[in-house]
Amino acid sequence: MAFDGVTIAGIVNELKQQITGNRIYKIAQPEKDELILTIKGSCGQVRLLLSADASLPLIYMTEKNKTSPMTAPNFCMLLRKHLQNARIVSVTQPGLERVVRIELEHLNELGDLCSKYLIIELMGKHSNIIFCDDKNMIIDSIKHISGMVSSVREVLPGREYFIPKTQDKAELLETQRQDIAAVLTAKSMPLYKAVYCGFTGLSPCVAHELCHRAGVDSDKAVGELSEQELEQISKALHDLSEEIKNRQFTPNIVYENGQPKEYAATRLTSYSDDNTRYFDTISGLLEFYYAEKSTITRIRQRSVDLRKIVQTALERNVKKYDLQLKQLADTKKRETYRIYGELLNTYGYEAQPGDSSLEALNYYDNQMITIPLDPMLSAGENAKKYFEKYQKLKRTHEALTTLTAETKAEIDHLSSISTSLDIALQEADLVQIKEELIESGYMKRKGGMKGKQKRERITSKPFHYISSDGYHIYVGKNNYQNEELTFKLATGNDWWFHAKGIPGSHVVVKANGDELPDRVFEEAGRLAAHYSQARGQDKVEIDYTQKKNVKKPNGSKPGFVVYYTNYSLVINSDISQIQQMDD
Repeated sequence: MAFDGVTIAGIVNELKQQITGNRIYKIAQPEKDELILTIKGSCGQVRLLLSADASLPLIYMTEKNKTSPMTAPNFCMLLRKHLQNARIVSVTQPGLERVVRIELEHLNELGDLCSKYLIIELMGKHSNIIFCDDKNMIIDSIKHISGMVSSVREVLPGREYFIPKTQDKAELLETQRQDIAAVLTAKSMPLYKAVYCGFTGLSPCVAHELCHRAGVDSDKAVGELSEQELEQISKALHDLSEEIKNRQFTPNIVYENGQPKEYAATRLTSYSDDNTRYFDTISGLLEFYYAEKSTITRIRQRSVDLRKIVQTALERNVKKYDLQLKQLADTKKRETYRIYGELLNTYGYEAQPGDSSLEALNYYDNQMITIPLDPMLSAGENAKKYFEKYQKLKRTHEALTTLTAETKAEIDHLSSISTSLDIALQEADLVQIKEELIESGYMKRKGGMKGKQKRERITSKPFHYISSDGYHIYVGKNNYQNEELTFKLATGNDWWFHAKGIPGSHVVVKANGDELPDRVFEEAGRLAAHYSQARGQDKVEIDYTQKKNVKKPNGSKPGFVVYYTNYSLVINSDISQIQQMDD
């Protein structure tokens, strides 16, 4: 799933066709390492997303927009100053490097035509967006890299721009077919590794694919290849080179167990067509594949503080619960002490002064029992001592029974909040979770006493799906939404679903008084499995019942319910075929 040079070649081809000659209408920087260029012209209006995120560098065209900060960052302001209404002259890629170079023309303050370059480097943690003049001097970049950080190249205003050559790799597009074998045989390693280590821009995924096309074992050492095998792999590499030169790209994603496993700009013939989804454009593929991944990555970064609060409280309560259970187990001796006391009151006359034990018949089970005695005390005094121990352990048992139930409820509540954080996809979702933590006493509202009235505006809404048979299905993102769905949106004959015995979302199917098809129950069950702690598992047990059977105990935590009449099903958590609505 590497964003490799072949994929970038496909993107560059699309950009050449769609945005060359058009003008930049708007520049936004919604994230510290991300730009969105709105481009208008013969292509109509398109948006070009450029991301230099260390974990997820991307470039693709999209119709979607993102909310920008009220005050634009300095780099964004600089680009607006120079490139507002600039014309895109060309989009190029040096070889199969993970670099895109956009040449732009604009008028300066004197009305003279000037050239500038926007260079997007998509190299993992070294990713960057660099703005250069026509003499290849860096004007600014979205990330500043000093000599203290990199000994290879500084990326700072006033420095000359160049692509660092840190790896000795051949350019596939410039290598003749007869020379390909020489590049491979120079590597003492497995064939697939020699392919992506020998040539620029090839990922391990594409290397395995080329070995499959050549009919050669990808793990076979290069030195063990026959002349025929070398010829076959050389042909596969040459054919890929020709595909790229002739702009013959086949964007596709392959799935495994309902989850995307790999993607590429060239067809992955090593996988079954039944598990492959094809796309018209690479931009469409990348937007589809990375949309959820990018959102999850960023929302996880923004929820770090909330996760830490929840995890700390959860660990503290789990330790407390384990201690309480141990103390509760110790109180099991109380009934033994009570029986000792009663038997001593009954048979104590048989004990002689100085005895350390007494053999007596336990009339509760008709078995003989040995009662330990304090030889310094009389039988009556020993009985009194045992009754005192019994009463103490009885009080402890009653108190701990209540405390363990409260602690277990707290653990379940915190676990459900942790699951809600995993489900959250937007900033608005975190706001509602934060509100729950404040009201539960785990966080303080900013602003002290006066701030108690200042709640953040809640805009998060439950997930909304449409079943294959047209029924509306709603999924709560957190405990407050779960409660609202179950007790406000749902009516008596609507169906309610939840993963059995684990934290998860409430799922409500609006039945409209109909008898639902089996397929609706299956799809709602998948949603309940997916939005639970068991997400990703092949078999998840789901409880479902009509809403009228679901009750909320008095004083219980948000989202906590009980039900005594229900059905069950076991299903996987794959929801890829269920249509989600854009509410």
